[in-house]
Amino acid sequence: MSLADVLGPVVAPLQQPLFTLLDTPVSWTEVLGFGSGALCVWLVARQHLANWPLGIANNVLFILLFTQAGLYADAGLQVVFIALAAYGWWTWTHGGGPDSDALPVRRTTRTEWAWLLAAGAVGTLALTLLLHRATDSTVPFWDALTTALSLMATYGQCRKRRESWWLWIAADLVYVPLYAYKGLYLTALLYVGFMALCVHGLRNWTRDLAVLHARQRQSADEAAEVAA
Repeated sequence: MSLADVLGPVVAPLQQPLFTLLDTPVSWTEVLGFGSGALCVWLVARQHLANWPLGIANNVLFILLFTQAGLYADAGLQVVFIALAAYGWWTWTHGGGPDSDALPVRRTTRTEWAWLLAAGAVGTLALTLLLHRATDSTVPFWDALTTALSLMATYGQCRKRRESWWLWIAADLVYVPLYAYKGLYLTALLYVGFMALCVHGLRNWTRDLAVLHARQRQSADEAAEVAA
């Protein structure tokens, strides 16, 4: 008996088909996940705090959706996302330091990249082996890879690292064909939209980073003039 069979009676109402897309029924869970996910990414791009509670609601919906589809790593990833959302929510409001009420956008440091890439490689390998041996997943490597990329990107999002958007884009490039392969066509379409929103977010955060650097240079110049 699979996990989807165990949870089936509990989530059955949300799994009722709402309409059919490409001869595949689309459930309420997938529709609600589509809407809340798109809005959440748009709010992240605008650095709006409401993205965090909305993201948690979106994670709950995707736990149900991915469990039914047999994407167990992605379902488990949503649980981690909920914990990271709480951390990110706190960091965005308290992580800017004593002289700031908000966390500024920063670049990912070389040390952070080293840790992220190492953790991503180890995580992908470990999850692939776990899914292959302990579940009935038909796509263990791709499920594990998207999980690792998403966790790396979420860390960057929590810390407002500009390069987190590149990691999300890389993950989405794998998510789209993966979800289409599993028959989740609306979710695949959602992730195409996510990629467009990621490009928008990357542009916004790059602009904000440039503004921050300009202010820092201006402050340094003013301090130099006072010292002189």
